[in-house]
Amino acid sequence: MRRIAIIGSTGSIGRNTVSVAEHLSDRLRVFALAAASSIDRLVSQTAAVHPEVVGIADAARVDEFQKKCRDLGISVPSVVTGPEGLRQIVSAVEVDAVVSGIVGAAGLWPTYSAVLSGKIVALANKEAMVLAGELLKEAARASGACIIPVDSEHSAVDQCLRAGRHSEVRRLILTASGGPFRETPVQRFPEITPEEALRHPTWQMGRRITIDSATLMNKGLEVIEARWLFDMPAAKVDIMIHPQSIVHSMVEFVDGSTVAQLGTADMRQPIQYALTYPERLPSQVPGLDWTAISRLDFSPPDPQKFPCISLAYSSLEMGGTAPAVLNAADEVAVGAFLERKIPFTDIPRIIDATLQAHDLQRADSIDAIMAADAWAREYARNVMTQTVL
Repeated sequence: MRRIAIIGSTGSIGRNTVSVAEHLSDRLRVFALAAASSIDRLVSQTAAVHPEVVGIADAARVDEFQKKCRDLGISVPSVVTGPEGLRQIVSAVEVDAVVSGIVGAAGLWPTYSAVLSGKIVALANKEAMVLAGELLKEAARASGACIIPVDSEHSAVDQCLRAGRHSEVRRLILTASGGPFRETPVQRFPEITPEEALRHPTWQMGRRITIDSATLMNKGLEVIEARWLFDMPAAKVDIMIHPQSIVHSMVEFVDGSTVAQLGTADMRQPIQYALTYPERLPSQVPGLDWTAISRLDFSPPDPQKFPCISLAYSSLEMGGTAPAVLNAADEVAVGAFLERKIPFTDIPRIIDATLQAHDLQRADSIDAIMAADAWAREYARNVMTQTVL
């Protein structure tokens, strides 16, 4: 029986994790849930998996949560609040594995705490590895923590790497659906609206990651994540557009063979893989219907249409706090686009301007990383006030 804590339990990753835990109730025990403010959903999850501890970011919502539990006749678990409560959950001796599903930089501290505590970390928060990949890997080596990716692409790479040694890898190939503008002429990009950008052809995701999928910044961030997760230089991490989203990623070995992981677009598969590794157990996810697959297409991304990818590679080459700056500037620019303050094409321009202005620092502490994050957010906002980017 593996005891798990799910942080960000009411989000997409958290909800899918609860589903996996219910399916494998004889193997997985939910010790703790943690969420920001979706109290009704948190109450429902509490009723389903009966955690011993619940973390609520907003302390003002605790009474509401407890009352709703009592009204439904649910045993009220212990409640912790705020960032300190999260750290208590992820470092608790009762927890074997932590599912890191909090979106954005907010997930960095609890993820780092889980790694320092030597836990199995099922990592869905890509920003943690983007901002602090080197720091997290060093901490994992010292504590004995095991970081297993939950992103479908990195989970696929992790699975493919089981076919050979690290020294035998020629390159990693991350696949991308291409987003909603794969076939849109670049001349129309300045006119793209938030509504169009939020219509992802494959996945139902949060607003920021959906826009990142439209600019392909999500692939750039995944390159940074892959560099640290798999100890692979950026030059050995490539991207291929694959609109069918059936091949989730591939590993090419030095002998010319390529191993690919294929499956349906269902996050329960990589979540279950991370939580039951190294075993494979029957899941809720259906296998592929090979009679319905007529073709698999692949093509490189267009750098003119998707300059965010090059910016991500540049930030890796710069090193230090540059990836943290890239991520923060992107988050600010995406937010401004969603609020109709800037056009779609200004997202990479704001990121580039912020990266160019940054005084590079070593990313050797969470404080240094978060200082770079804060600086980048302020600078990106100031850039947006300029008439010409």
